[in-house]
Amino acid sequence: MRNKLIKTIIILIVFILKINSTYADDFNFNVTEIEITDNGNFFKGLKRGTVTTNDGIVLDADEFDYNKKTNILNAKGNVKVNDQINNFYIYSDKITFFKNENIIITEKNSKGISLNDNIILNAEIFEYYKTLNKIIAKKNVELEDKKNSHKLFAEEITYFKNQDKYITSGITRALIDSTYDFKSKDVKFLRNKMELSSKNKTKILDDNSQLYNLSKFIYLIDKKELKGEDILITTNFNLPKSDKFYFKSAIINLDNNNFIAKDTEITIHKNIFDNNENDPRILGVSSSSKGNKTFINKGVFTSCKKNDKCPPWSISADKIEHDKDKKTITYNDAFLKIYDKPVFYFPKFFHPDPTVVRQSGFLKPSINHSNILGSSFTLPYFYEISENKDITIKPSWFDSDIISFQNEYRKINKNSELIADFGLVKGFKSSSSNKRKNLNHFFINYNHDLELDKFISSNLSLNLEKTNNDTYLKIFDPHITKSAVRPESFNTLKNNLEINLNHEDYNFTTGLIVYEDLQTVKKSDRYQYVLPYYNYNKILDTNFLNGSWNFSSSGDNILNNTNQLKSNIINNISYTSQNFLTNSGVSSNINFNLQNLNSIGKNYDEYKNSPQMELNSILNFNSSMPLKKIDQNYQSFLTPNASFRINPGDMKNYSTSNQKINVGNIFNLNRLGLSDTFEAGRSLTLGIDYKTEKISEIDNYKDLESINQYFEFKLATVLRDKEENFIPKTSTINRKNSNLFGSIDNSLFENLKIKYDFAIDNDLNKLEYNGITTTINFEDFETTFKFIEENGEMGDSNIFENSISYNFDKNNSLKFNTRKNRKINLTEYYDLVYEYKNDCLTAGIKYKKTYYEDREIKPTENLLFTITLFPLTTYEYSADDILDN
Repeated sequence: MRNKLIKTIIILIVFILKINSTYADDFNFNVTEIEITDNGNFFKGLKRGTVTTNDGIVLDADEFDYNKKTNILNAKGNVKVNDQINNFYIYSDKITFFKNENIIITEKNSKGISLNDNIILNAEIFEYYKTLNKIIAKKNVELEDKKNSHKLFAEEITYFKNQDKYITSGITRALIDSTYDFKSKDVKFLRNKMELSSKNKTKILDDNSQLYNLSKFIYLIDKKELKGEDILITTNFNLPKSDKFYFKSAIINLDNNNFIAKDTEITIHKNIFDNNENDPRILGVSSSSKGNKTFINKGVFTSCKKNDKCPPWSISADKIEHDKDKKTITYNDAFLKIYDKPVFYFPKFFHPDPTVVRQSGFLKPSINHSNILGSSFTLPYFYEISENKDITIKPSWFDSDIISFQNEYRKINKNSELIADFGLVKGFKSSSSNKRKNLNHFFINYNHDLELDKFISSNLSLNLEKTNNDTYLKIFDPHITKSAVRPESFNTLKNNLEINLNHEDYNFTTGLIVYEDLQTVKKSDRYQYVLPYYNYNKILDTNFLNGSWNFSSSGDNILNNTNQLKSNIINNISYTSQNFLTNSGVSSNINFNLQNLNSIGKNYDEYKNSPQMELNSILNFNSSMPLKKIDQNYQSFLTPNASFRINPGDMKNYSTSNQKINVGNIFNLNRLGLSDTFEAGRSLTLGIDYKTEKISEIDNYKDLESINQYFEFKLATVLRDKEENFIPKTSTINRKNSNLFGSIDNSLFENLKIKYDFAIDNDLNKLEYNGITTTINFEDFETTFKFIEENGEMGDSNIFENSISYNFDKNNSLKFNTRKNRKINLTEYYDLVYEYKNDCLTAGIKYKKTYYEDREIKPTENLLFTITLFPLTTYEYSADDILDN
């Protein structure tokens, strides 16, 4: 009782007076309430207080436990430790202070602040070695350098305050300058030298989506200089168009991307040359970059797919220079190699950076061969005039002393686009006159968006085509003079001006056209003028009398052969009913056309010399009864069709016009393709369609493999009450009983496909048309036969074509093509091609023999050697020239 009384009195005195009591030489306690036990060896401070030491430690906490025998102090509850000598603060939920060793260990929610270094350290556990001025932080450690905007994240960081050094253990992440994200292991951060390093595999991602992989590294932060080994740099990481750079070792400035490296390999993204099978890459013994220039020493470039063998082609150079300002790549002392064998030497050449869309410089050269012109070398040059204008100049030198200059000019504005192709050929020698002369051409295409407010779209287009030689387009065929505006036809030039207006209620087109027939010898008769023309279309109603009503109007003035003129304005009102079904399953509809023709002509059989106004109409009633049958593997359709049409008026005389009918168009309302008249008389068109196709075994639906496996048979004919003499005779539907038209399409078998079109006369004893296409394929072999024969009123021709291809393996193939006119027993051409092809190289031997003749163009026989190095160049040369050399 006496001891308890004394203890209570002591506590009461301390609580009231709050005097500073010293219970040990090492700690000074200033607390609100204290308990002393174990004969004065154990002290417990309550209700918050402060403990200080003689070496500058100030410790605040809610509770204290001090064991005088072990000289260990425990504190918990909002603990704050202030090392006044080192100007360092520690915050935690709980600490243990081993005074003999001068070590402080924290537990939970630990935070350290170094005011001198402006460092903040967060972790679950601290081990603070005061004598060594060292801190070991453990579990979820985050170190933040407030002064330099650096952060370290790790499971353990050792902080050597005297050396200003940090060493992490285990997986580590470092954010440097808020720009570079390092992910590594066992990292060393020398803050006094601003040096970050690791001897382990590391990834670095910058804010430009550039990823660095290294086996080890040293990063000098102030210089932004990265030193490392086995460096793999990935640009546009996880984005399209990603390239890769590999260096065995390198020093890289991350700020300006200057570097010095050894054993270099640059892999460019696959589709840079629009071919996903390619692996474009550059290898070099060493490389460097300074400013906007990159140099590769002893470099090799190829675009070929990677494999264990040497690439099909490559360019090796003593030095390769990439100028990012000029966007060019230059090669010094370069060899073009095919399967590692040098075949061509370039002292120096350059080409635009492959990533460049528009950049002045030389483009891919090519060597070609023409039957008429001989062998040629073309070296295009692209020149960027301004942001919206450029020109490509394509000079070609021929071994027949001919020089051609083809130029393509392009200009794009906000609302317009212009492409002009113009060129000059010097020294062309005509085989007909045996004299040399100059040839020229001019092709232009211009489009302009008029931006008229009341229209959905409003466009003006201009097209001009001109040459001074009728066979120019045949002589300079497309593979020699490629152009976006080159005429598609070799025999006709078209010049036109057109305006197209698209309104929400109608569409209107008008313009002028001049056609030039290059096969017409007489200059005055070779032109056809359409001055002007217009077309107007409008939907009147979509649901009046259960059908759709449309109005169209068109007109033109056409001048042919110097003195043939016709003018017309055609107005049409058409009605198409909705399909209506009977209880028996018959589907029918009605079509009605009413036409107003206003015309005048001169020297035209179809038009009178005085103005005429005509009113024509045609009524068409269509009916069909589709039938369907489904069994286990097939579904079949049988559809009888009938179409009755009547024209109560007359028809213009088109009896000599060459119009053809087949089962594909026989049920069309305007099956003759005539715009200014309707088919005369009364007719009944009868036909039947049969189709069977494979279906999948699941729910009777077609699967992807069987969707194109079918057999189809069609048959149709036209019956009349009397013969109509103004209907084209070649169609045979002018007769009371027309030809019987049919087709067979057999695609049921994987290895055999047959397409057969025919027409039998109404006596069923003569085939007036035969057209058959047969394709046979077995694995690597495929052959196609085409045969067309026209007899009687349908024509007079007999043509046979055959093509054969055989693939020896995935790289080697043989192809043969021929065409023969059996009517005159003349073979038009032979084509035999052997080809070796992989992802970046195509080589072949071609044998060509043609029998075609047209002025300067004579029958030829050639043996050609061709090679294409993708995307570098194309080479085509006559084997005769190779042997001569």
